[in-house]
Amino acid sequence: MNDAARPADLSLEGPIVLFDGVCNLCAGAVRFIIPLDRRGRFRFASLQSDVGRQILAGVGAEAPDPDEPPRSLILVANGRAYMRSAAALRIAAGLDRGWPLVALFLVIPAPLRDLVYRFVARNRYRWFGKTTACDLPRDEESWRFLDAVSGHVGRIR
Repeated sequence: MNDAARPADLSLEGPIVLFDGVCNLCAGAVRFIIPLDRRGRFRFASLQSDVGRQILAGVGAEAPDPDEPPRSLILVANGRAYMRSAAALRIAAGLDRGWPLVALFLVIPAPLRDLVYRFVARNRYRWFGKTTACDLPRDEESWRFLDAVSGHVGRIR
């Protein structure tokens, strides 16, 4: 999306992807989503940021404990928070190319889907590592990062 296509509205309208800002797997997922979301629908914020906590509070979802790593990728859309596999599959449904087909997995009961999700989430730091701060977005992508717009982000590439 070019500069002329950037929205002037920097409100917290969604869909918004909340992610663990220090998790390499989560940052990789954000870098994966951006080029597959050519319409620029998804906005992003780290779960550790003030903006992320405000967004969760706005939909009545509990923010992660500051002393604990966030346990889930969260999608906030239509005034609702989607957690774990439901968030990942609904994000995939909003991407370009064949990714919306992944949403077919929503027919699998959430407890079964979330077994796999929780296993990966529990081991993500060990397998993929973590950073001490969230990466800054590239200039042409920074409008999509709500915590960058508000000035509360570390580093996202």
